Amino acid sequence: MLLKIKNLKSIIKINQYLLICFTFLVTQGVSSQIIIEEDEVVEVKKDTIDTSQSRKIDGVAAVVGEYIILDSDIDNTILQLKAQGASMEGVTRCQLFGKLLEDKLYAHQAIQDSVVVSDAEIRSAVDYQLQQFLDQSGKTMEELIEFYNKEDEKSFRDEMFEINKSNKLASEMQRKIIEEVEVTPEEVRQFFSKIPEDERPTFGTELKVSQIVIEPEVSEENKQKAINQLKQFKADILENGASFRQKVVLYTDDKESIKTGGLYTLYRKKPRMVKEFRDVAFSLQEGEISEPFETEFGYHIIYLEKIRGQEFDVRHILIIPEVSQDAIIEAKSEIETIRQRIVDGDISFEEAALEFSDEKETKSEGGFLINPATQDYNFELTRMDPELYGQIQDLKDDEVSLIITDRGRTGNVKFKIMMVSDRIDEHVADFSRDYLKIKELALNEKRFKVIEEWQEEKIMETYIKINGEHRDCEFTSNWLKK
Repeated sequence: MLLKIKNLKSIIKINQYLLICFTFLVTQGVSSQIIIEEDEVVEVKKDTIDTSQSRKIDGVAAVVGEYIILDSDIDNTILQLKAQGASMEGVTRCQLFGKLLEDKLYAHQAIQDSVVVSDAEIRSAVDYQLQQFLDQSGKTMEELIEFYNKEDEKSFRDEMFEINKSNKLASEMQRKIIEEVEVTPEEVRQFFSKIPEDERPTFGTELKVSQIVIEPEVSEENKQKAINQLKQFKADILENGASFRQKVVLYTDDKESIKTGGLYTLYRKKPRMVKEFRDVAFSLQEGEISEPFETEFGYHIIYLEKIRGQEFDVRHILIIPEVSQDAIIEAKSEIETIRQRIVDGDISFEEAALEFSDEKETKSEGGFLINPATQDYNFELTRMDPELYGQIQDLKDDEVSLIITDRGRTGNVKFKIMMVSDRIDEHVADFSRDYLKIKELALNEKRFKVIEEWQEEKIMETYIKINGEHRDCEFTSNWLKK
């Protein structure tokens, strides 16, 4: 049983490395993903890390359904992982090749299952990637096209589109396979009971973390200023034909969405974004722009670009109102008073959090942070977010921290005090105390089995051809159909 757990962790590690790699490949260089006949050879450029390398004749390593894997795809994967600083210890060339086979199987089956991905979202991602190419290389578009040996910008964009679409299809197929996998309490108990006592996992030191957050209040004047700015954007778009997407690039405070021109795809049955955002988006007609509205992040306008059944392609602009210096001084004074009251014993940390904290997620919990990995209050020190660890590492149990200046979701300054409690030293897994962690291990094992069974079935149904030396790999899946 423990061996299976270790194998699962190893696979997760490889998947994480490959995710880094594929992101790097898409944003730093174009790898061949075109559909060709299995015995055909194509000419591709070697990895862009060494730009002095000349092009060579590149063979087909494998064919999976409609997709191919070239010899250079494996080489590029290894080189790009190293370029990203990933450790390759214990990860073999055959394992990486096996992961490439899996991804193509997922993408192929996604097409068979009519999995839909947003072409608009992919095109926006391509636009962002091309801009990154240009910014990082210092080349013009014409030089970039020549460097990658493409006929023109359209062919370059088309190939990047196919790479992105293939990767998106693969990830959506993986999600679909395991999205409904669950474990019952009895399955968790059976999973744990089958692990020999001397092989049960050891969990590191754990503790609970509490915090009280005070955020400077935004003035009504600055709120109205944000609303008026969004109204001006809307008027300029509707009356003067200005580009919504261009407004996003120039003005939005949602910096993460700039790369897609503010585009998000929403699904009626799969909540994404906060409720206020979804309610406005789903109330619009195709081509309509909303009035400004407020969420916890700031003020928005939404443009409903396309409706495809239950999927809504929307673009949005976010404006975060400015916070005045007077409000910042007032907030800091307030938290200084709260801290002193706790230290003096006038009020407990938990009571102060319930009464004064501005952080909705922790206020109702008496200030306790919820561990996103386990959904309970306990944090394992060795797996704690580095930023959080840095803030509490020197605190003794039940000691109130000094005032910490931080940044909220909107980027505005906020102040907080923290405390740690209920420390539990490193220990062997205990079913009652560590139920949620054990449940996660049991769920991962069940997902692993579901994926194994799915792969076994689909490999036998799909045309797969492994060429040359790659047939000598010892695969965990039956890619050679023996």
